[in-house]
Amino acid sequence: MVKKYLVFMVQVHLNFRLAELESLADLHGIKTVDFAQYDRDSPFFIVELENDEQAKKWISRSILTRAIYEYWGQGKDYPQLHASMQNDSEFQHRKQEHCNASFKFEFESFGGSSSGKLDRVACIESFQYLDFKGPIRMKNPQQIFTVIEEYEPLNDNEAGETPLRVFFGREVQRSDRFCGALEKYDLKKRPYKGTTSFEAELSLVSANIAQVKPGTIMYDPFAGTGSFLTAGGHYQAMVIGSDIDGRMIRGKGNQTIKANFKKYKDSLQFLDVLTMDFTHNALRSDLLIDTILCDPPYGIRESIKVLGAKDPERFAGKENVEIDGQKAYLMRDYIPTKKPYSLDALLDDLLHFAAARLPLNGRLAFWMPVANDEDIETIIPLHSNLELKYNCVQEFNKWSRRLLVYINRGPNFNGPANVGLGRSKEKFRDRYFNGFN
Repeated sequence: MVKKYLVFMVQVHLNFRLAELESLADLHGIKTVDFAQYDRDSPFFIVELENDEQAKKWISRSILTRAIYEYWGQGKDYPQLHASMQNDSEFQHRKQEHCNASFKFEFESFGGSSSGKLDRVACIESFQYLDFKGPIRMKNPQQIFTVIEEYEPLNDNEAGETPLRVFFGREVQRSDRFCGALEKYDLKKRPYKGTTSFEAELSLVSANIAQVKPGTIMYDPFAGTGSFLTAGGHYQAMVIGSDIDGRMIRGKGNQTIKANFKKYKDSLQFLDVLTMDFTHNALRSDLLIDTILCDPPYGIRESIKVLGAKDPERFAGKENVEIDGQKAYLMRDYIPTKKPYSLDALLDDLLHFAAARLPLNGRLAFWMPVANDEDIETIIPLHSNLELKYNCVQEFNKWSRRLLVYINRGPNFNGPANVGLGRSKEKFRDRYFNGFN
């Protein structure tokens, strides 16, 4: 027998919210959720689940959700809410199940505020038909019953005054967001960060959509200062990263990626970071990588480069340079030469790597920049072994970035592919600094 639950979501990053909910439901094997009922414009989503345990697993690590409640009823006003609850066939069972538990009432609102207008004592007394026998306990009660009012804002600066709907439910699970994850991983409080560090909120959302799992290996091939490694560690994956810029991943003194993990008490999740050109990947071929999550270089801070010589013929003679009888390129302080590389080619390499290294149904998730100042179709990189599952867009002024999420379906999938084709005629970096003119 299934039960109804109310999911109370946050109205931010709406292009990512459904993808996160679907991914977390799939991660926990929850099949009863009817996502056809999901409304992008509403913060409320009524679903059917088997029990509280499913609800807790589903929402416990969500970032774009506030909480999930056992649904008891709703109405356009309080009289309708009370009638809805008392006329429900499960009402007597719910009352009896929780009648002796310690409890308290809480009040939430969306689009307005009832503070100063709603007589909360009188409101609570209007629920006396619940006939709870347990003690009221404001700290650590066994059950929290919540009244949620939904308002329509008068405008962008004025909250609504009259509720459109009123919900009532029993709190089952607060989300990771409202259990302190955003405050904990706030970049302002992080020991080691840089100008390109990815914000905490979308790092955690990306990890959820990528289905980063406890006890598995997550790899970020463009680790930078380790924002995605931190998110993966939070969800108890064993994380490993690499970056062509050794200065970035090593930091200075105590300002290192490892210091971040020490602060968050996740040191056991941190395997290591390697100075390595992703296009000359040195990870052994039989290393199991369960998830790849990254933000490839857009070429904004500096142009994209990989190991190699731009003019191999001119560079050939330098390979034989010796210092004190030792080949220069074998010395520890040798800085290898680099050559320019295109974002298209880098993403092709990333898709090839994912198809070869991920297990079946393993996920690759990465961010891709897109100029959207012109009416030009965005061409998404595709690989025949990878199913494009999500294409979530974050809009800025004249450009956007997309979180692309792929599932490895194996060599028999034979999906569409455009690997090896030039997908962009102009360099994103050049257009960025020219104001997309």
